[in-house]
Amino acid sequence: MRELSFKNDILPLKDKLFRLALRITSDRAEAEDIVQETLIRVWSKRDEWGEMDSIEAYSLTVARNLAIDRSQRKEARNLELTPGMAEAAADSDEPQARLEHAEKMVLIDRLMNELPEKQRLIMQLRDIEGESYKRIAHVLNLTEEQVKVYLFRARQKVRQGFLKIDEYGL
Repeated sequence: MRELSFKNDILPLKDKLFRLALRITSDRAEAEDIVQETLIRVWSKRDEWGEMDSIEAYSLTVARNLAIDRSQRKEARNLELTPGMAEAAADSDEPQARLEHAEKMVLIDRLMNELPEKQRLIMQLRDIEGESYKRIAHVLNLTEEQVKVYLFRARQKVRQGFLKIDEYGL
């Protein structure tokens, strides 16, 4: 097993940890605190890094648990899908196309926020973070089949809600 370093292996995870914490807490300051706390906890376990299957999965699990603990103290409402997705609309030359894209992203974000917590987290990790089913199952203590079912149901709910609003303007 290769030697892990904090600078090369852990620090690059901070953006992914931040997006996950932000998805759960919907508070940027809270998400930043969670990332800091996660990095501190991961650092304190540096003697055990070699024994871990995946330092990334461990880090995501720590961040997820911290975020859930903090969000249970406050009622959470998630903010934005990802900055990259909003910027994709800015590439278009057409102001109308940018506006429509921005409105669709707000709608999708709102629909995702209405999902049950597990579905929302799985959709965040799979569709936005690009995590594998296996990694998501490990982080959330589920089977891969459960992850697939939750993801299917989450996508279906978001799709149905989007089509209903897009077609009927509700």
